[in-house]
Amino acid sequence: MNILSNTLLFKRITVLISIVIVSLILWNTYTFFQKFKQAERVKMEILAAAQKEIATNTDLNASVSLPLKVIENNSTVPMILVDDKGIVLNIQNLDSIKSLNPEYLENQLAIMKIENEPIEISYDGKNKQYIYYKDSDLLNKLTYYPLALLLILVLFIAVIYLFYSSNKAAETNKLWTGMAKETAHQIGTPLSSLLGWIAILKMEKVDETYIEEIEKDVHRLNTIANRFSKIGSVPELKKENIVDITKQAFDYLESRSSKQISFSFSSSDTEIYTKINTELFGWVIENLIKNAIDAMLGKGELNLKIESDAKKVKITISDTGKGMPKKLFKQIFKPGFTTKKRGWGLGLSLSKRIVEDYHKGKIFVKKSELEKGTTFEILLDKI
Repeated sequence: MNILSNTLLFKRITVLISIVIVSLILWNTYTFFQKFKQAERVKMEILAAAQKEIATNTDLNASVSLPLKVIENNSTVPMILVDDKGIVLNIQNLDSIKSLNPEYLENQLAIMKIENEPIEISYDGKNKQYIYYKDSDLLNKLTYYPLALLLILVLFIAVIYLFYSSNKAAETNKLWTGMAKETAHQIGTPLSSLLGWIAILKMEKVDETYIEEIEKDVHRLNTIANRFSKIGSVPELKKENIVDITKQAFDYLESRSSKQISFSFSSSDTEIYTKINTELFGWVIENLIKNAIDAMLGKGELNLKIESDAKKVKITISDTGKGMPKKLFKQIFKPGFTTKKRGWGLGLSLSKRIVEDYHKGKIFVKKSELEKGTTFEILLDKI
């Protein structure tokens, strides 16, 4: 619990620090943007003063090199100089070819009117000219900087989330693997003892029918122990007749289920071969059959059908149980998800992992209707 609390605290502190840092950078960027914008305004006001000095200078011997240099020095801020009638007198830092088009100039002028207040140049209070300008390319690029920063923050948080999620998933898998192997180890001790008791019962000449049933259950416990011991490791796949393997799991559960359930098994062929791990695949079939039995509340019809073509083996398991809505078709395979009052919601998630991760096949809900039943389908590669 302390580790979990420390992890959550570290996540919160990391996110909080990230938000604070980004907020400070955004505020600093905004402040810098405003100062830069004001600097461009001052620059254009100086240009307007230089323009006025040139226009009002009546002394032919006076030097106008400084005002001209001020005007020519503007190489970044796009501007348009117009008179009081709206006639364009001069342009700077706009596309020279496009500027030959009056419509282009009108569009640029409209943009400038929106972005900045014009600067008025008055000559003796009569003739007036106006300098319209828009933000420079550098200033425009600066406006996208906060968006880029926010994107970086989102990516940073996403990386943190994925990192912790993967760590959590790895820890969970490690925990379940450890529990499974420990369970297999614990089952092994009473299994050895039961084998000894079976030998004693045979010596005492107990009814062979009873001993056979006990041996079946002992064999069953041994199979379960082997299944748990294989969790977390890559299982060995062998060429097997999937009809026999499936029929064994089917028969075992049929013999131990309610007689009010009608079991039906069919196969297109008596021998269909594919590469599987018999113990793990038998576990999948049992999980699906048990879920079907639970969904029918001990009464109904259960049908298992095996079909094949040149490339694939298809196994369908149908029941006449309570069914499920379509929105649950994928959720039921998530670890921990269950519709039962009792249960950990691991059966179908383990089945999915065994079929898709270990056997490279597919398992999914083919169809389901409320109060009518559900059909699961498994697809495997055929040999």
